Amino acid sequence: MVKKSPLGEFAGRPLGAKRRKFRWKKADHKRRVLKLKKKTDPLEGAPQARGIVLEKTGIESKQPNSAIRKCVRMQLSKNGKQITAFLPGDGSLKYIDEHDRVTVEGIGGAMGGAVGDLPGVRWKVVKVNGVSLESLIYGKTEKPIR
Repeated sequence: MVKKSPLGEFAGRPLGAKRRKFRWKKADHKRRVLKLKKKTDPLEGAPQARGIVLEKTGIESKQPNSAIRKCVRMQLSKNGKQITAFLPGDGSLKYIDEHDRVTVEGIGGAMGGAVGDLPGVRWKVVKVNGVSLESLIYGKTEKPIR
């Protein structure tokens, strides 16, 4: 007598195939497998990116807060995309000029999104012309002239 593998509807292989097929209906599975987050991300999945400051801007905070948050509009060196990056710290705007080379990283919002009352701003400036923005604010170093 020859043993045959089970071929019924509820056998292991058909169930596995069916599950693989229906996983594509789930948005999180589809986005992960097709790497959609990496493809739409201006930083292209990198933790940090460098760019040139185009202009200094102030963005109004969302309700119920009332403030003008200091940001910079910048163009990334790696792909030419333009993003808005937040300037953390008190008085950090005076250490940045147009055409400065800045390094940005994620601001730390949920799932790589915006944080707090800043609408649509997903990145923050960490370095200006190769010098840490934090050390410039605290007066530990001076901004180099490039």
